[in-house]
Amino acid sequence: MSENLLELAYRLAQAGEPFVMATVVWCERPTSAKPGARAIIRADGTMTGWIGGSCAQPVVLREALRILREGDDPYLLRLGAPEAEMTVVRNDVRFFPMSCTSGGVLDIYMEPHLPSPQLVLVGDSPVIVALGRLAEVLEFAVIQLDSADLSQVQLNERTYVLVATHGQYDEDALGQALRSPVAYVGMVGSRRRAEACRGYLRASGLAEQQIERLRAPAGLDVGAVTPEEIAASILAELVQVRRRGLMADEEHAQIAVGEQSEQGGTTSTTLPETAIDPVCGMMVEIATSRHRSKLNGREFYFCCPACKRLFERNPQEYLVQDER
Repeated sequence: MSENLLELAYRLAQAGEPFVMATVVWCERPTSAKPGARAIIRADGTMTGWIGGSCAQPVVLREALRILREGDDPYLLRLGAPEAEMTVVRNDVRFFPMSCTSGGVLDIYMEPHLPSPQLVLVGDSPVIVALGRLAEVLEFAVIQLDSADLSQVQLNERTYVLVATHGQYDEDALGQALRSPVAYVGMVGSRRRAEACRGYLRASGLAEQQIERLRAPAGLDVGAVTPEEIAASILAELVQVRRRGLMADEEHAQIAVGEQSEQGGTTSTTLPETAIDPVCGMMVEIATSRHRSKLNGREFYFCCPACKRLFERNPQEYLVQDER
């Protein structure tokens, strides 16, 4: 099994498909998974391998999808932590309760494998040339275009777009980029030129929320003068977005994707709706939950039959806990 998983991991990496390798590194009995057990989770929610039963899998799957969405660094996932540590983050460790009534603790190393972020450079200015040389050092996959047609590139949440055409077709390229779910859209130019572009984009029908995503002039203000210095300031901004992330950008990207969906374009992948098991506190995916109970017109979802039976035996006990 381990060898097959490594082969799968190799194939996914070669194809540029993101995935998370989850490996059990420690356990406190009783647990069904033992150290060395591992699984691969892909962006569509497919899990190959074994890291535990119904008590562990929902949390591992949900955390893996979160990593793939947010681009998190590797960390240790602890299932079955003491009550005081449940569902908190501390020193690269995330704690969650274990729903199994028999107890047990699992430490699972969550290791994301993400393809290199894509940097699309539009134009042939000296700044573009300098960025092309410097960006690869920071593991950006660089694509340079000499036209405003971005349809030849697959634009997604791990794409960064920088436009510098000396006014030849800035607006056309920016309009396409701002309507897509890319992580970053920047333009090299003066502040006056940037405002003129924003006015054009506004007149062409882009929403203010989309236009606000535009970083223009691109780059952090470090007093850059030469093309190489400007390129370095832009790279610093790209690293800032890549590492810290910006909630506003994520919201605007979702708006852009939603508009594309209405127009028949690319659709976004939404996370499954979840509910909290009132007995054990485990998060349960509603659509796939097999254990449900209805009380006073309200639906409850459970991770396993044991939790469902305990709830139905004395629901008020768990409803009171829920209200606290």
